Amino acid sequence: EPEEPLSYLSTSPWQIMTFEAENLAKQAILAEAFEREHVDGIEWSEFYSGNEQYNYRNKNEFGFWGSEDGLHLAHYVRGTSGKQMVTESKLASEPINQAARDVRDELMRLDVWGGKLKTVLIRSSQDGQSVAALFVKEELDMSDFKLPSSIKGIDIYYSHPKSPASVATKLLHSIGDTSLIDTVHNTQLSYGALSFFQVNIPVFEESLKVIKKHTTHGVRVVDMYSGVGAIGLSIGADVLVESDESNIKLAKQNVADSETKVIHATSENALEHVQTGDIVIVDPPRAGLHRDVVDRIIEVKPSKIIYLSCNPSTQARDVKLLSEQFIVKYAQGYNFFPRTPHIESLIVLELK
Repeated sequence: EPEEPLSYLSTSPWQIMTFEAENLAKQAILAEAFEREHVDGIEWSEFYSGNEQYNYRNKNEFGFWGSEDGLHLAHYVRGTSGKQMVTESKLASEPINQAARDVRDELMRLDVWGGKLKTVLIRSSQDGQSVAALFVKEELDMSDFKLPSSIKGIDIYYSHPKSPASVATKLLHSIGDTSLIDTVHNTQLSYGALSFFQVNIPVFEESLKVIKKHTTHGVRVVDMYSGVGAIGLSIGADVLVESDESNIKLAKQNVADSETKVIHATSENALEHVQTGDIVIVDPPRAGLHRDVVDRIIEVKPSKIIYLSCNPSTQARDVKLLSEQFIVKYAQGYNFFPRTPHIESLIVLELK
């Protein structure tokens, strides 16, 4: 870190171009990613962006900066190791910004030194309730932490200083109720601050409408990277596969009395659940599909693959591999992350 906080914000093209230009650029980047992998003949549906450019995120992470005049929220400046002191994020919802400021103020009341803190992650539901996860570099006794009125619960984690910012090593304290409830595509879902859950629900719901149209009544649906079930349960999947233990706990809660089966395993270790004729939904991490998953799909030949991705480059790579047995029947890009470089894309493949 520099000796003083950076006094500027990096200017990216996404901050200065019009929203229309941003959407056109993202569609072009998306198409180029598939062209590089020689995935030809894709007819892209109209790029979907929604109307909100700012204050749309239901999840945001803040760092900290300590100075002589107290503790401040901070963001890393893209492309540098320096931080910029901030009072809010223009991309986050107002309940998140307020909760972050209140957590900062409570840490100041407890006289916690900024050098002992990593980050605070705040998540909010559509009705404005917020929960938090705080990551600290030492096993601090923070049992006296008093919940501000802006958050309903907080988990405080020790995170090893050499690990990434929001990786939990040990749970130190859990104060209040740390779960949220939202209705997504007419489905009630419980999730937490660290859950795998989309950050822009209105745009996400538009993608769910398309996904639902590409499922067929009576055909078995397997969601291979399910998180808490946001996609699978919203469109009526029969099997959810998820590796994270906290996500599994909430997925089982969300399944409730339905007949949906929840499998606690990595997707590459649950391949027996993909069968001939299935519809397989995948929404993998940025690294894309594990090669064993690709090989299993090619081997057993499900009838359809519905692939949602936050990384068009790895998605295009995977689609190229799958094109041995499958053809792209539908393709659409989404601006889940306005005013940032990130792009979401949906590809539907059908067996040749």
